[in-house]
Amino acid sequence: MLIPTSIPILQAFNPTAYAGNWLAVVIAVVIALAAIGAMFAGSQLLSARRRSAEKLTTYECGIPPTPFAWSNINIRFYIFAILFLIFDVEAVFLFPWAVVFIKEQAAGNPIPFYAMILFLAMLFFAVIYGWRKGVLDWQK
Repeated sequence: MLIPTSIPILQAFNPTAYAGNWLAVVIAVVIALAAIGAMFAGSQLLSARRRSAEKLTTYECGIPPTPFAWSNINIRFYIFAILFLIFDVEAVFLFPWAVVFIKEQAAGNPIPFYAMILFLAMLFFAVIYGWRKGVLDWQK
């Protein structure tokens, strides 16, 4: 059954043609969620019920923690880690963009180029912001 429409690209779209592919994805997600649930349930059923002071301490290779096991970590380390994750994800987004860019450039479409310029500009301003806030300065 074809969808009647005046948009040419949607005239040949048949939503039932891809139902088998989506069924496989749904089955995989259900199996993954069931496995996760089974692991959580198994962990709760098999874990020890009694908690002691010894089990609640941090483990440092069998040596008692000195002087204090729970310490504060400077917030700059967390911000630096977040910046690393942002740029790691940015690198992952660049690869599919390059594939789309080559196809769209051949078709004469400049929109992917401008979209990536905007994306990289936002990341550039994020680095400048972090730099001005002193996140990248380790000498403080």
